Amino acid sequence: MPELPEVETVRRGLEKLIIGARITKVTIPYPKVITGDSQAFTTGVLNAQFTAIDRRGKYLLLRLSNQHTIVSHLRMEGQYSVEPIDAAPRKHTEIIFELDGQRVLFYNDTRRFGRMVLTTTGHESIEAPSLAKLGKEPTEESLTLAYMVAVFSRSKKPVKSFLLDQNQIAGIGNIYADEVLWQSKIHPETPANQLSEVELAILRKNIILEMARAIAHHGTTVHSFSNIFGEVGQFQNELEAYGRVNQPCLRCGATMVKIKVGQRGTTFCPVCQIKRG
Repeated sequence: MPELPEVETVRRGLEKLIIGARITKVTIPYPKVITGDSQAFTTGVLNAQFTAIDRRGKYLLLRLSNQHTIVSHLRMEGQYSVEPIDAAPRKHTEIIFELDGQRVLFYNDTRRFGRMVLTTTGHESIEAPSLAKLGKEPTEESLTLAYMVAVFSRSKKPVKSFLLDQNQIAGIGNIYADEVLWQSKIHPETPANQLSEVELAILRKNIILEMARAIAHHGTTVHSFSNIFGEVGQFQNELEAYGRVNQPCLRCGATMVKIKVGQRGTTFCPVCQIKRG
């Protein structure tokens, strides 16, 4: 699933390519991609211009000139592409936005899990309730140490599972949870409420830095992620924990191991990330 750095990479690409473009026609080969009435969706976006592309956690918010916002979640393998007007839809193209300037915006999704909902700008959290539940963005300004101390202290969940809970911190997925826990020398099964303030300060710093680094490298491509230009990310070359099972720890040389935490594959160093108790 694309995590925050990958979604941010898509956002920046869309921002470069479609801001100011007007939607002249909408075709929806797979109506289930739309949450709600697909005809109302079409009517609501037709002849509007894209004015801004924002992001909240793993959600894209495509702002339109008619005070509507398309809230889009890529889920497992959703991808956008901008192509010439005569480009043929792909096998898994779910929605086609024809744009002025002889271009089309395709939304393609081989797993068909991605969803879009049309909301009224300013009321996104009401009309797309999952947005209202999202936790803090993993940035210096939003993710304060005081916030982390407060929310971690209330949960006995394994810290790996806690980091994946979008209602606590928005945008972290399996890849980056493994990375920041390795960097912070925290065992993934440690209960969230057992972390000290010092450990949380270290974890907070690593979350913020790791997200920024991954965005700078245009995200991580493990299976199928590519940006709006069809280019793969580069951060997979920087990973220090995720995907490195049976390889030596880059810090101490011990063999990295993989377990399941909350049904999610989790790679860590059994020497650097010591299990408590």
